[in-house]
Amino acid sequence: MMEVDALTWQEFEHYVADLCRRDGCTKVVVSGKRGDLGADVIGYLADGRKLVIQCKKYAPERSVSSQDMQKFVGTARLEHGADVALFVTTCRSFTKAALGLAMRQDIVALHRDLLGSWVKGAHLETLIPLNGSGGGTRRQPA
Repeated sequence: MMEVDALTWQEFEHYVADLCRRDGCTKVVVSGKRGDLGADVIGYLADGRKLVIQCKKYAPERSVSSQDMQKFVGTARLEHGADVALFVTTCRSFTKAALGLAMRQDIVALHRDLLGSWVKGAHLETLIPLNGSGGGTRRQPA
C-alpha cells in the first residue's frame, strides 16, 4: 500500500481504473473531476453490469463520513445508471452511519484492507457480494 499512499488523488483514480482493466472490466474511463457527480471511474464488469466507482484518497487514520456516502448514494444509480456501485477508499474505515447507509443502499464499501487485497491480486468480482449491488441485472456495454 506504500505505492498507493504515494499517489495523488488523480493518480489514485487512474490506478483504480487500471485495477478494473486488469480484472477484465471493459470501456473503463476515469471521469473524476469537479462536477463528476460522484463517478470517478465508470466501466463494465465482464458479465455486462455497469460499474460506477467513487474514489476517496484519504489518510489511513481518517474515516469515510456519512456525508461522503450520501453524495455517492444520491448519484450512483439515478444519475449514472450503476448496476454495481463501489466506494473505494485508502482509509481504514467508514463511519458506522456511512457503512449502514452503504448496506441499505446496496453500495459496496471497499476500505483500505480490502483495497490492499485487490492491489495484491484479488479479483474485483471476489470483493463484490454476489447477492447485492445489482446482482442478476445485466446491461450490455453501449
